[in-house]
Amino acid sequence: MGRENMDNFIVSARKYRPQTFNTVVGQSSITNTLKNAIRHNQVAQAFLFCGPRGIGKTTCARILAKTINCENLSADVEPCDQCTSCKSFNDSASFNIYELDGASNNSVDDIRTLVDQVRIPPQMGKFKVYIIDEVHMLSASAFNAFLKTLEEPPPFAKFILATTEKHKILPTILSRCQIFDFRRISIDDMVGHLHFVAEKENIRVEENALHIIAQKADGAMRDALSIFDQLVSFSGNDLKYSTVLENLNVLDYEYYFRITGQVLTGDVAGALLTIDDIISKGFDGQHFLTGFGEHLRNLLVCKDPSTVKLMETAPSIKSLYLEQSVQCEAKQLLNFLDINNRCDISYKSSNNKRLHLELALIQMALSGKQLSSAGTTQTNTDTVKKSASPVKEVPPKTGNITGQDDIVKTGKPGNPGTPVPKVQPQSSDRTFSAKPVIPVKIKDLKDGVSGMISIKQAPKPSQGNTGVSEDSGIYDPSVPFSQEQLNATWNEYVATLQTGFPHLYNSLIQFHPVLKDEYMVVISLENKLLETELLQKKTELLDFLRAKLDNHKINLSTIVEEHSRKHRPYTDKDKFSKMAGKNPALLNLKENLDLEIEY
Repeated sequence: MGRENMDNFIVSARKYRPQTFNTVVGQSSITNTLKNAIRHNQVAQAFLFCGPRGIGKTTCARILAKTINCENLSADVEPCDQCTSCKSFNDSASFNIYELDGASNNSVDDIRTLVDQVRIPPQMGKFKVYIIDEVHMLSASAFNAFLKTLEEPPPFAKFILATTEKHKILPTILSRCQIFDFRRISIDDMVGHLHFVAEKENIRVEENALHIIAQKADGAMRDALSIFDQLVSFSGNDLKYSTVLENLNVLDYEYYFRITGQVLTGDVAGALLTIDDIISKGFDGQHFLTGFGEHLRNLLVCKDPSTVKLMETAPSIKSLYLEQSVQCEAKQLLNFLDINNRCDISYKSSNNKRLHLELALIQMALSGKQLSSAGTTQTNTDTVKKSASPVKEVPPKTGNITGQDDIVKTGKPGNPGTPVPKVQPQSSDRTFSAKPVIPVKIKDLKDGVSGMISIKQAPKPSQGNTGVSEDSGIYDPSVPFSQEQLNATWNEYVATLQTGFPHLYNSLIQFHPVLKDEYMVVISLENKLLETELLQKKTELLDFLRAKLDNHKINLSTIVEEHSRKHRPYTDKDKFSKMAGKNPALLNLKENLDLEIEY
């Protein structure tokens, strides 16, 4: 990297750490807000910078502290790097900026010491700035001790808190800070910054290599620079794509493109050989499934020009995705993604992981081949129609009804009985209309026409009106019945409730239904609650009565007569009084034996 000796080596994450707001990568919305606050003299007393690791939280905190103490701000609200305050900050010798680690200063005593220091005004400059990193590591007691100072600090004190776990901070602390949520740095922004570092260090790099580094960093610029330093230490001043793949254990895009083409064409053997090559090079099956899922996702977003921007790859790789996406359908890709996702979920629990992975690829290849064949069949539909021989309609056979479609046979001599696909007639062809289904009538059954019919559907001999309609052939009995038959059937149903619904049984056993005109069964009840319980069983009750009395016209009506309700004995005293009213000898027995009734 053009460094003179090992003693002076500084990692790129420190050497190229941004010193001004304009050089911060990927956080323009936050830096612009802070610059406007400084420009309009509206800097809050406390800030909270939160977000993932390595995205610039502490860097922005240092720049903010440096800028508000600068004696000669530029027109663009950037520090001058020439005044005494800026020089002392650059030399890490500023007495106005204090950096604390929340993990090692998390006790109440540490916060008390900090509070005592806050009261002392700065010896030079405008503000004393306290940067507390990993502030979520403070204990609850330390947070509470810090509350009052954080809410009403001296006018010259500013607090900048930084954390990767915002949810662990007390709400009382959050309410006293201006909160800035830092976002992950995009692939393109990281690649641009890596290009800048490579140019400064006179290192030749390939565009695809930087994209792999950026993807491996997962949105953290510090991780990307650390990986970059590691690779340069291995390869020297010429960083190639192949070197990055080898050192980072990343699977080449070429494998994903190759295996996708194989499953699209149904090449099972080729797919198995490709996955064998991948495993033999030391790649884990779970690693392949994750990368292949991302590959299929990129192909899917390439199907629509408006979603191509969602794919974060090098321009040369993006053109390959666009080319392969034309060869597959969205339905195929969704099917492949579903198989890949299910395999990924159950991969760790599988005892034979390689077989589990191979089965998923075989399923993709076979389903891809079927979809391709379906598309070819659809394309050749017109050819099939033209080459088909004239067909004739075979009259339906008598006898047992099988429920299968009639077999259409060719009329070509010498090849009788060969099944052919049914051909949809053209507008000029003869049209065959489907015959309507004729319901089976009772009289047809008497004539001996065979067919499968349930015994319950057969007519029941009964006196009077049988309810059979000669026009419709539907058996709908309406056999007359008497009040006595109704009472007996009602009691029979109520008896079925004794086990499962004892409360309803005890209530209904005391009431008797009344038969009205048009087979209306009326039952009088003593309260609404009992009516609600009965209506819940209405369908079951009607089915029981209709089946037992052979009359499908029976209906049920309820009447609530609370005002005419008779007093029912509930307590032991009420029961004894009622029994004594019917049999006065019980009173004499009670008095002679000097008995008492328990209440």
